[in-house]
Amino acid sequence: MKTFTTAAISAAFLASNVHAFPKMAMDALTEPLKAEAFNVKRTTEIHARQGAAPPQGAGALPLVPPPFDAKTQYVSNQGKYKFVPPGPGDARGECPGLNALANHNYLPHNGYATIQQFIDATEAGFGMAKDLGGFLGLYGALVDGNLLGWSINGGPHIGIGGSHNNYEADSSPLKSDLNQYGSNQKLIKDQFYSLYNRQPDAATANYNLEVLRDFRKERYYESIHKNPYYSYLPFTGIEVSQAAFTFIYRFMANKSDENPEGVLNKEVLKSFMAIYGDDEENLHWKRGHERFPDNFYKRNPTDEYSIPYFEADILYFAETVPEVLEIGCNHGSVNTFNTIDAATISNGAYTAEQAAQSPLCFASEFAKVEIPLITGLSNSALSPLFNTLNTLTGNMNCASIGSVNQSALTACPGFSFYGGPTGPVAKGAIQDPVLN
Repeated sequence: MKTFTTAAISAAFLASNVHAFPKMAMDALTEPLKAEAFNVKRTTEIHARQGAAPPQGAGALPLVPPPFDAKTQYVSNQGKYKFVPPGPGDARGECPGLNALANHNYLPHNGYATIQQFIDATEAGFGMAKDLGGFLGLYGALVDGNLLGWSINGGPHIGIGGSHNNYEADSSPLKSDLNQYGSNQKLIKDQFYSLYNRQPDAATANYNLEVLRDFRKERYYESIHKNPYYSYLPFTGIEVSQAAFTFIYRFMANKSDENPEGVLNKEVLKSFMAIYGDDEENLHWKRGHERFPDNFYKRNPTDEYSIPYFEADILYFAETVPEVLEIGCNHGSVNTFNTIDAATISNGAYTAEQAAQSPLCFASEFAKVEIPLITGLSNSALSPLFNTLNTLTGNMNCASIGSVNQSALTACPGFSFYGGPTGPVAKGAIQDPVLN
């Protein structure tokens, strides 16, 4: 597969795609950074850092450190935002960030929220831009909610916990593959320690994009080797499963004046992943107890994590893990993974090269075609919501997919196992210990 450098494509993509959103206009995105960069104090800081790898990982965005403003970036975990563990009936699911938002009342504490509440909470807690938050929130309501909102756990057509292979996906950083373990909600011990031990020195630990893309490659192949029903599809694979990795650093890294891009150390990682204990070899997991750490600072408002930013991170991962841009599946046994050509599944709308150049276009257009099949709703009933989705992704100028070649997916038994949070364990699945 042809590979692409992040520096060239990211700059071009950001330059050509941001302008359609007023809040994400190129001037609004870049001018504050330029202004800071030419400030004498800031220039001195940048020059002092030029000999060192940036906190986010060599070659990853941002090319110029964003500004830091403690007042606007501070995320409170006190008062009305103090940590309150979930009680009976409160939904907590696979996504640690959403769980933390609910535990601190940025999202409703019961774990069920409207589209707008998801948009507002992800921006308030992490600095997710409204275009990305809007797309993810709306898609969740469409395919796994009641068109107005959805649960951060729930069962089929109720929330993300029951959305296997249409929103939730296998090959998670820390959680279990549905048909490997019979659940998509267990935290797997070996997966956690594989990530955690990649930064052995607590004084210098930083789980940045370089660390995470290496870990992403391991998890991709681990699912192939251990999950007979592993399916890696355009939306759930290329888009959602990448988000599970990139979001860890992009949203959980703690920003500061010294490191405005953010540093994700061991204690902050454990806090957001609900990992407790002081004995490094005997840590334990408290399901649903994810929390914001003390003195946490999110992304700067001029550096919010947008759809173009996310696309750049996918391409950054693909520089060393090009497999993440190809779709495919195991055929009912471990190590039987075969790729599916993008042109075949999209009936010629995208070649493999076009899908690799514009992975979010390929993934989002595939998702739009699948929504009527997933929901059982007609195109006319979905039209108002589709119009909103098209507005959110319109700046990408994506080629539409007229229809999906469903027969190309018949070789993927895992594709038909929609559901969760529990499901059948595939024959031949290989399991590892669970962290409790």
